[in-house]
Amino acid sequence: MRIKRSKSAFILAISLVFTLFLSACNGGNTSKDETGTGGKTAAKQELKALEAQSIPSMDSVMAQDTVSFTTMNNVMEGLYRLDPDQNVVEGMAEGEPEVSKDGTIYTFKIRDAKWSNGDPVTANDFVYAWQRAIDPKNASPYGPYMMDGKIKGAAEISAAGAEKKDYDVSTLGVKAVNDKTLEVTLERPIPYFKSLMTFPTFYPQNQKFVEKQGNNYGKTAENLVFNGPFVLSDWKGSTAAQWTYSKNKDYWDADTVKLEKVQWNVLKDPQAAANALETGEADITQKLSSDIVPQYEGDKRLVKWLEPSIFWLKMNQKDNKALQNTDIRKAIAQAINKKDFVDSILNNGSIVADYAVPREFVKNEETGKDFREINGDKLLPYNVDNAKKSWEKGLAAIGTEAVELRYLTDDTENAKKTAEYIKNQLETNLPGLTLKVESVPFSVRIDRENSQDYDLQMAGWSPDYLDPMTFSDLWLTGGGNNKMNYSNAKYDQLVKDAQTTLAQKTVERYEALAKAEKVLLKEDAAIAPIYQRSSNLLVSEKVENFTYHLVGPEYSYKWTSVK
Repeated sequence: MRIKRSKSAFILAISLVFTLFLSACNGGNTSKDETGTGGKTAAKQELKALEAQSIPSMDSVMAQDTVSFTTMNNVMEGLYRLDPDQNVVEGMAEGEPEVSKDGTIYTFKIRDAKWSNGDPVTANDFVYAWQRAIDPKNASPYGPYMMDGKIKGAAEISAAGAEKKDYDVSTLGVKAVNDKTLEVTLERPIPYFKSLMTFPTFYPQNQKFVEKQGNNYGKTAENLVFNGPFVLSDWKGSTAAQWTYSKNKDYWDADTVKLEKVQWNVLKDPQAAANALETGEADITQKLSSDIVPQYEGDKRLVKWLEPSIFWLKMNQKDNKALQNTDIRKAIAQAINKKDFVDSILNNGSIVADYAVPREFVKNEETGKDFREINGDKLLPYNVDNAKKSWEKGLAAIGTEAVELRYLTDDTENAKKTAEYIKNQLETNLPGLTLKVESVPFSVRIDRENSQDYDLQMAGWSPDYLDPMTFSDLWLTGGGNNKMNYSNAKYDQLVKDAQTTLAQKTVERYEALAKAEKVLLKEDAAIAPIYQRSSNLLVSEKVENFTYHLVGPEYSYKWTSVK
């Protein structure tokens, strides 16, 4: 049952927290529009929502985090998007594309749509954005990752850039046949291609506007144009604590969009967020911490689901003699009591993960079996005895009795609690290990991950499309999301086989990816999987059609309304 508080105690508890927050929310009355008929009032189509982090970037070429991608999903639009039932539906693409007999050439008709500055959305907007994303000089964190081996010519451009050779982005397999016809050429048939196209890296960009903004593009709301259900305003940059979605009157499907405004505020304290919902200062919270979830069990406002998202410790091997040692990594990976962690620290429905590809995510189309059934769930489980043996062996190999590692994490309450638990477990179970916790703002953590300025880091991954490859290709040598200097030729070959020679052989392809997962975890302990996340947040009962997604951006407000 939800814990009850006396009214006076409740007011005292929240008064200080909301001194500034109330101002940011512009009052907070859930007012009604007195324009209804028959004596009824129509609900004002405005919501107040909370986020735990600021938006690091609004350039679809440079973004690499969930908050940025989710915001883009609501104010911009690619060829396709996901609907409330997780189905791929039309966005800027109108009608079914023409597909070549060999399944490698897609020809899309771009619907009549406008940017928020009045310019038409054209096929060239896609060509321009994709070429920016693959251009090595831009160092897009997602461009090469999403395109190499998928869009024809992408891998060659990336390789040339890495080798400091000449390249031509026009050789990328994307072409504007005319203003309203886009042709995309693939390296090989991709069974999940439409799902891939829902991801923000593949969104269009208005070339004239982007080039006019120069280095300022995407830095604030004023440096952006939009073609999605909403337009973004009041966003002052990567450290901004508030922003607003306003309905885009020129959106091609504006009749479907009911909300006129969603007002966002950053509030890192989950308990304060729950309090905000109780007092009507928020209608949708960010994800709740474990100590709050039990208060709301059975409450209709609690929305929860098991995500196909895995959280793990990344172990950076760059310039780190200890973490370059396989036994040291195995020791760290097996020294954390994950069951106790998910039960006592998270306590929100999350489950232990001893694997790298989540449960209940994808099934083999031919066998109907969950991918997890191939390897089972216990690839790298908690085992203190094995951890101690590996630790001693690793210390002997590197010639030391003590190791100090820097643990990089976010500065939210949830992240700090997790860091405290991980530090206690590792220092207790691995004598001689000292963990120095470094809590930083989200955008700083992203920058430090990109520059590999960390030793250990609690990081998570949510799938970008419906296929195990969205997890498997993270750890390829030199991969755009590797960022921990892991490299294994055997792993690389298994994944590349799944991308190429086995691409159309579903059973064999899944088996190759399962073998790669064993190399990653059982042989190399390259990462230390900790848990598969359950999401829990509070949504006011006045909110209708709250929509979350299992892949890519987390939420869509296109279909949401106020009852």
